[in-house]
Amino acid sequence: MDKGTVFGIVVAIGGILGGDLIEGGSLGAIIQPTAMMIVGLGAIGATMVGFPFDTFMRTMKNLKIIVVEVPDRSHEIIEEITKYATVARKEGILALEPLAKNATDPFLGKALNMAVDGVDAAAMRESLEASIHHVEQDGEDEAKVLEAVGGYAPTVGIIGAVLGLIVVMGNLSDIKKVGEGIATAFVATIYGVGIANLIALPGGTKIKLKTRAKVAFYNIMLEGALAIQQGMNPKLVRERLLAMAPHKAGGHGKEAAAAG
Repeated sequence: MDKGTVFGIVVAIGGILGGDLIEGGSLGAIIQPTAMMIVGLGAIGATMVGFPFDTFMRTMKNLKIIVVEVPDRSHEIIEEITKYATVARKEGILALEPLAKNATDPFLGKALNMAVDGVDAAAMRESLEASIHHVEQDGEDEAKVLEAVGGYAPTVGIIGAVLGLIVVMGNLSDIKKVGEGIATAFVATIYGVGIANLIALPGGTKIKLKTRAKVAFYNIMLEGALAIQQGMNPKLVRERLLAMAPHKAGGHGKEAAAAG
């Protein structure tokens, strides 16, 4: 579970609802299923108009990435690549052919197979970078979908508020109901702004950051496979890849020092 996402949503919503209660408001006045339906479905529908259906559905299926913590495996993969580099150095690069099948990541296995097959370094880099670019582009598209939801939601919230006011204007004879109706109408605006700024826009940012980390992870495997193909010393391979890995507080410096 991604603690940042979960705690962030709890703190944000808790602070807003808590402040409302302190000001004398009530949860019943804010919980309006009709307003939620107008804003939620309206924003989603508008987003579907703006994006290819496959892109939209892929984003919906991958929303779990926002709340699921993805462990950093950079240092694990570096150790694995270093072992492959050692084998290639001692026994020749062809010795990696059976090992590539058991690589912990399919992308690494593909890169090792290309190195074993003697693919030209430039062609190998071009092919693998194309795969990485595809991953990066998918992540950017998914982030844009959520950002679009965040852009449409406040506007649809205003539409919901106007619809509520139209209903209120048709019942001006009862002043008490007019006041209650106006208060209810503006709940749609709250939902629109809330969905945009508490969920959709921050979610888009989280997807961008996790996509960037994924791309960096793939680049480590790419550079490692190319270094093995070049016959680089395993210690130098490890040092080069550690320099590309995300820094771990209190740990990265020690690992880099150990590599030397």
